[in-house]
Amino acid sequence: MSRQPSSSGKQPRQQIHNVVGSPGVSSTQAALTAAGSSNSDLASLFECPVCFDYALPPITQCQSGHIVCQACKQKLNMCPTCRGPLGNIRNLAMEKVATTVMFPCKYSSSGCPVTLLHTEKQEHEETCEYRPYCCPCPGASCKWQGSLEQVMGHLMQQHKSITTLQGEDIVFLATDINLPGAVDWVMMQSCFGHNFMLVLEKQEKLEGQQMFYAIVQLIGTRKQAENF
Repeated sequence: MSRQPSSSGKQPRQQIHNVVGSPGVSSTQAALTAAGSSNSDLASLFECPVCFDYALPPITQCQSGHIVCQACKQKLNMCPTCRGPLGNIRNLAMEKVATTVMFPCKYSSSGCPVTLLHTEKQEHEETCEYRPYCCPCPGASCKWQGSLEQVMGHLMQQHKSITTLQGEDIVFLATDINLPGAVDWVMMQSCFGHNFMLVLEKQEKLEGQQMFYAIVQLIGTRKQAENF
């Protein structure tokens, strides 16, 4: 008597291999085989092989299916993975998958815990409190960048000529106001539990008239600034 196959109904377990970057296999197939993967696994399929940021819609691929972000594509003349021509082939399947993925903020390595849909990512990152801040002093002479927590330390160490006053009453000290050309006067005011930068700017106008502009800038986040 011949032996009958098992009637348990169980099928052999299928193995899912990482196919991203494999010659001749498109990243679309990778996305489809990863349908049961976690969100972070799906997000990793969109990593640009050049800058390691995410390739977000519109997503284009080379003839072998490799993707690269739009910013890097403008600087390349061949696919960084297979060295083939980049072309302008739209990967509509990857774009559809991208609409369901929550991507981490580009400043996650600096501590930002937010994950967002790709349509919300750019707007958040433009005002993310974990982004690097430039020196708030007027003019372009200081190229310093750092975290928000480091701004005041930078000002105190590298711009020691700036006067810092305490309290809610502002008394602006401006000397040599008759100097020719555009001139800036900068001071700091500490009040309401925050630090503010005050800038008085003089600009020369037609017929020798002088125009003065006053600027108040909170050293803090946009959300904190909404309270003033």
